[in-house]
Amino acid sequence: MLTTPSPRTIRPFRTCRPAFSITPRFSPTSITSKPKKSLFQELQRQLSFRFDEASQVLKNAPHMLLDAIVDSTFKFTDQALFPSESNFAPVDEIGESIEILQIEGEIPTDFPEGVYIRNGSNPLFGALHSTVSVFGESNEIWVEGEGMLHLYFTKNYSDSWSVSYANRYVESPTLTIERDRKKPCFLPAAQGDSAAVIAAYILNYLRFGKVNKSISNTNVFEHRGRVYAISESHQPEEICIKNLETGNTWDIQEEWDRPCTSHPKVAPGSGELVIFGSDAKRPFLVVGVVSDDGTKLKHKVDLKLDRPTLCHDIGVTLKYNIIMDLPLTADISRVATGGQLIEFEKKGYARIGVMPRYGDAESVMWFDVEPCCMFHLINCFEDGDEVVVQGLRSADSIIPGPRLYKHGIIPEISELKRDGKTMKRGIDENFFSRLYEWRLNLERKTVSGKYLTGIDWSLEFPMINNYYTGVHHSYAYAQIVDSLISGGGSERVLPKYGGFAKLCLEERENVTEKSAEDLIKMEIHQLDEDQFCSGASFVPRVGDPYEDDGWIISFVHNERTNTSQVHIIDTKEFEGAPVAKITLPRRVPYGFHGTFVHSNMTGHVNTEQAKTLQLKVIH
Repeated sequence: MLTTPSPRTIRPFRTCRPAFSITPRFSPTSITSKPKKSLFQELQRQLSFRFDEASQVLKNAPHMLLDAIVDSTFKFTDQALFPSESNFAPVDEIGESIEILQIEGEIPTDFPEGVYIRNGSNPLFGALHSTVSVFGESNEIWVEGEGMLHLYFTKNYSDSWSVSYANRYVESPTLTIERDRKKPCFLPAAQGDSAAVIAAYILNYLRFGKVNKSISNTNVFEHRGRVYAISESHQPEEICIKNLETGNTWDIQEEWDRPCTSHPKVAPGSGELVIFGSDAKRPFLVVGVVSDDGTKLKHKVDLKLDRPTLCHDIGVTLKYNIIMDLPLTADISRVATGGQLIEFEKKGYARIGVMPRYGDAESVMWFDVEPCCMFHLINCFEDGDEVVVQGLRSADSIIPGPRLYKHGIIPEISELKRDGKTMKRGIDENFFSRLYEWRLNLERKTVSGKYLTGIDWSLEFPMINNYYTGVHHSYAYAQIVDSLISGGGSERVLPKYGGFAKLCLEERENVTEKSAEDLIKMEIHQLDEDQFCSGASFVPRVGDPYEDDGWIISFVHNERTNTSQVHIIDTKEFEGAPVAKITLPRRVPYGFHGTFVHSNMTGHVNTEQAKTLQLKVIH
């Protein structure tokens, strides 16, 4: 603590007056005891201020030194986009919402009021980045980039629709850091030369307390009237659906001290939110249950996995949580030996866990399955002694990118084969994704499985009527993979989606070949040439008793005209033309997941109606 000497020991004032003093100059003979006291107080205040200022400089010195090291050692470069990737380029925020006047067709009068929000990667400073240094090269991978929300808002005034569009970045803490500094600061740490990736880990952590950026770019979900943006690298960020502002912190963030899945599930009946967080360090996977009002963490358990599985989705049934332990891993020890952080281990094991809602690691019943990659479950439900698990399965992972094409180019149209048959749109069979169903018998502890779709269409980004989450259902929908774009010797794989599929799970297609698989009926809604979709969501018709009565809503971009639209497709007339096409005032880049949030007249999410409808479905 800084102390003031006794007045009796003070040297003549002229010799001790600091240069920064703001007091007037007095002669020694004019100083009385009272002015002396105020001068000493001012001196103490000024010295204390300067001492604090110096302490702050010393405190910041290591960070300033680290910043100087990074600035002098690492060179940031933009990752170039090829012509076929033009709509993966980021866009600027537009500020206030813009009213939309150009509508082809008609928005149905019974289409619900609300907001359609889609999340996606929109890299700050114009591009994904790579760095080059004495340690080598490291790169951001194609699923990185700051999250930007694109909102399409509808409101019905006496059967006359008011439609508007807005976009906005998710204001994550790391986005704020880089915006304030007006340049990229976090070193890419997902892929690259081992020494460069390790250096990025260390320097990012020392400078910012985090190894990677909090990008919140993958999904949007709603729970108990609150809407969140989310990605695996961070906790949910609450979003105001009126203006897309990033709002309050997550209520349970003090208790949940790790990242959170992009696909939490609302448990049927209870309304509780089932979450998990995977990490590259132990504990590798932790499951949690959040109270139905979203304010308390009711259950948290380490499943004690022995590897850092990169799990993206979780399933729920009436009684169970469904855990996918597949061989896509994010292993730090692999980087230390010259490998990549993220890798699909083709010789690794795969298993599915059935966990009681409030179970622990010992309560999980594991079923060994054939190794595969699966990012998205469609649904899970109980059927007698069996638990049914449905998801989109492929032989390999498109994250972080295909290793076999590192020195070549994936042809955009090719004659790739599977079982002697030509596959659609030149998609490598390793990444061709089909609907697969496992049946896990809890009594006999056996597992069986089969494909439900064929090789005509590769499927991703599935969706269902969310009132049927965790219970038996008859329909699902998915985006159709049109092509996997790559170029320039890059490991990047950027999928495009050229239409939608309606999966009729209770109906079978006409089988003419004796050896044909038992495949379900599919209806296809194909987009026009050069049009591609992203962020599709199923919107149920309010109050309708039929599971498949509603609409698919999706962003669609025309690469030939460079214009973006929102399409609304009647799922009862699935193969017909969209009932409405809404032309947007700005280009909307391709993104990831979207959701439709119902609202009442005050603009708040109507959760009671949703809970009532799901209870009807269950019973």
